[in-house]
Amino acid sequence: DGVVETGTSSVDESMLTGEPIPVTKQIGDKVIGGSLNANGALVIKAQKIGSETLLSRIVELVSQAQRSKAPMQRMADLVSGYFVIVVVAISLLTLLIWGLFGPDPTWANGLVNAVAVLIIACPCALGLATPMSIMVASGKGASRGILFRDASAIENLRKVDLLLVDKTGTLTEGKPRFHSVITAPNFAEDEVLRLTASLDQASEHPLANAIVQAARDKGMMLPEPINFLSHAGMGVSGEIEGKKILIGNELLMETNQVQSSSFSRQVEALREEGASVMQVAIGGTFAGLIAVADPIKATTIAALKDLQTDGIRIVMATGDATTTAKSVAQKLGISEFYGEVTPEKKLQLVEKFQHEGFFVAMAGDGINDAPALAQANIGIAMGTGTDVAMNTGQITLVKGDLRNISGAVSLSRATVRNMKQNLAFAFIYNALGVPIAAGVLYPITGLLLSPMIAALAMSLSSASVITNALRLNSHT
Repeated sequence: DGVVETGTSSVDESMLTGEPIPVTKQIGDKVIGGSLNANGALVIKAQKIGSETLLSRIVELVSQAQRSKAPMQRMADLVSGYFVIVVVAISLLTLLIWGLFGPDPTWANGLVNAVAVLIIACPCALGLATPMSIMVASGKGASRGILFRDASAIENLRKVDLLLVDKTGTLTEGKPRFHSVITAPNFAEDEVLRLTASLDQASEHPLANAIVQAARDKGMMLPEPINFLSHAGMGVSGEIEGKKILIGNELLMETNQVQSSSFSRQVEALREEGASVMQVAIGGTFAGLIAVADPIKATTIAALKDLQTDGIRIVMATGDATTTAKSVAQKLGISEFYGEVTPEKKLQLVEKFQHEGFFVAMAGDGINDAPALAQANIGIAMGTGTDVAMNTGQITLVKGDLRNISGAVSLSRATVRNMKQNLAFAFIYNALGVPIAAGVLYPITGLLLSPMIAALAMSLSSASVITNALRLNSHT
């Protein structure tokens, strides 16, 4: 990490910040180790190295958050451990009571009944109750593009009552796209787009690529530019069909004595919509504005409505400017949002909500989201994001579709309900089966439970638990 001493360039910080649009760096600006210099020359004075860099701190935050999590307790395993001891004790007690007080043949009857108790109380059903439901739910989730890292993620997701969600790549697509053209008088939109895209063919900037792709999608023929120049921190210039073309910011227009101040209101309006705006001049005359934005995913609005219907509070946190964050939040109906949020601040937000008593889920896709994903009660990573995010999250949405969060919550609730049914059946079965096998009905009916019948009943109980767990496959 360091500070720019000389030079100007666009720097791609998406690996660390998750934001797809490169940031212009000039003298005095800070740069992050691990980001990518795009098109200019920079002399940077190093200020932080090794463990002090932002990337190393993110890694450390992830490690700390992961270490702070306690392993989940397995109720069924705990009960099974005590259950075996209790059943063995009941079996021995049955042998002694029948041997000492039962009718002839006393010890023979005692041995048969003791064995029947051990067989019918075999904790197979109890042991299968939880893992069978988890196994079926994991398979069901995978078929719908929901990958659970472990059983605790399935069991705990149902408790979530607050979702902290990243913007770029989670709510939005994370790829800049052409937004719109606003032209000055005497200029046609298609002509401005064609000439702009023709010049941008020589640029490697993501915003330029979005403009070129938009022109090609419209079937426009794009001539090759002549005398292409990249003006670091301002834009690009060149000649197309004998006309000088300028594409860039206000500073580029001012440097070339092009008046564009009359369009300042439109520029601000586009920025409030979350778009990046470039000014265009053709032949020395201001021609209009071209806006490029990171579009909201088509499924986002429906997904957020489903989550809010489930009673989950939605909070958006993004590294984008507050103006952009506000614009996106308003479009999505999110009342609570935070802009210009660093990885540390996202982590602090998660801790803040946890201290307030919320069971927090965090959804994100970038390295910058990893600390918050690790600290959250449930970390949800987009499968379209970085490997770090996916390795940190407990749940991965393969297609990056937020609608799957609502589906995962529903599946979690159904799975826990199914596990409770299985456990209840296993307990009720043993509560009734063990006394019968011990012979408590003998004084009334004169019949004893054969070990073979006990074995059949034990097998049927396991089959019943498996059958009930398989019902999760029909969950929608």
